[in-house]
Amino acid sequence: MIKDLPPNVVKDIAVAVALEGENAESKVWYVYLINLKNIPLENVLVTSKGYGEKDGEQVKTSTLRHSFPLVEANSYKLIEPIDEQTFGLNNEYWLSYYIGREIFDKKFIFLPESIVDDNFIKLPVINKPGVMIG
Repeated sequence: MIKDLPPNVVKDIAVAVALEGENAESKVWYVYLINLKNIPLENVLVTSKGYGEKDGEQVKTSTLRHSFPLVEANSYKLIEPIDEQTFGLNNEYWLSYYIGREIFDKKFIFLPESIVDDNFIKLPVINKPGVMIG
């Protein structure tokens, strides 16, 4: 049965962690969904959670759910703020969306310590520094 389903490959879609600003005490970070396609995404659902090991103990964050009726072509949506303390965990974003009547889904995972200055790029569409998974 599963072999009969179309592959529905996700491409030209990214999840990014962007540095919004900083002061002497802290940095402000946000997670974005970036649509690099020339067509909109409909009925978009994103679940996010963090998990992994910190100080020798297993840690899990709450699972958050976000929905967007529409993400326009070549645009972005703010998913959520992210705390720098979770950068040592796996930060997972599971995306599902429709294009017409076809459903697509993909899991994006920022691995521990992957959100660092060495991995920064200028994020497309958003034009801010950050780390992107596409």
